Amino acid sequence: MPRELIAQCPANIRDESRLLVLDRKTGSIEHKIFSQITQYIYPEDLLVLNDTKVIPARLFGAKYGGSARIEVLLNRQLSVDTWEAIARPAKRLAVGSVIEFSRGFYAEVKDKSDDGSVVLYFACVNGFDEALKKHGIIPLPPYIKPPTSNFKLQNFSKRYQTVYAEKTGASAAPTAGLHFTDGLLGKIKAGKIYVTLHTGYGTFAPVRTEDIREHRMHSEAYEICDKAIRAVRDVKARKGRIIAVGTTSVRLLESADSPGKGETDIFIYPGYQFKRVDAMITNFHLPKSTLLMLVSAFAGTELIKNAYKEAIKERYRFFSFGDAMLIL
Repeated sequence: MPRELIAQCPANIRDESRLLVLDRKTGSIEHKIFSQITQYIYPEDLLVLNDTKVIPARLFGAKYGGSARIEVLLNRQLSVDTWEAIARPAKRLAVGSVIEFSRGFYAEVKDKSDDGSVVLYFACVNGFDEALKKHGIIPLPPYIKPPTSNFKLQNFSKRYQTVYAEKTGASAAPTAGLHFTDGLLGKIKAGKIYVTLHTGYGTFAPVRTEDIREHRMHSEAYEICDKAIRAVRDVKARKGRIIAVGTTSVRLLESADSPGKGETDIFIYPGYQFKRVDAMITNFHLPKSTLLMLVSAFAGTELIKNAYKEAIKERYRFFSFGDAMLIL
């Protein structure tokens, strides 16, 4: 991946990013602007969007009673005051260690794993949500160089949310949805439903096992309402297409069979037989990632390789703030 193609900032206007359209049946590739996606979405289709909202999940503190600096990335909420998180450097922490983020804002390590993940119990004088809002930072991906000015950082943080983000709980954005504007959504005549999957670190963690079947995904919390389940069944009955916005929507749709809350650690890789999704809007993903394996399962490994080669040749922008692909 040419480093200069890794997008370091969002497009000036959300729906003016580029769109590569890949047809699975013919293998053909078209180059469009994202706002032209309306040409490919029909009234009988159903657009499924993930309305999770990224929280300021990155915290910086110090080990209580010492000087060791600790960075924490919240990953998954386990209870009102307890979170699974990634801590760096984890080797400086033990079960029982306390991290102080500010006066009156602490976390105790309740459990620790070999992979650097910890379970933290938070104690906050003014409540966890207020403390996180005051001291937390929206966790931009590590390959994006943070802006030097607070104004640019705030703008980046705002653009790292979809315009329909509503339910807080994610530590990473469902980036395929970043290209939509309210105006563009209004032009799409297809049905629309919103589901929630709180994206965590595990979705983006690289696969390090020699045999990919040995890779274990982190669990992510989801919620899908009865209306959404019925809409999915109805569109199938009338032979319309289910178009998932992002791999997170895909994973939820392929996991949930009934309305309600749950968790999924589904890992989709080539050989998987899709049950519901007919088309997918997605960004361009990192090498060795589970997301790249998911889109390869959907479109075929060789087609995805060809599409990525074409995108590199045409100088598309890659990863979270990059351009998009529509797989039909």
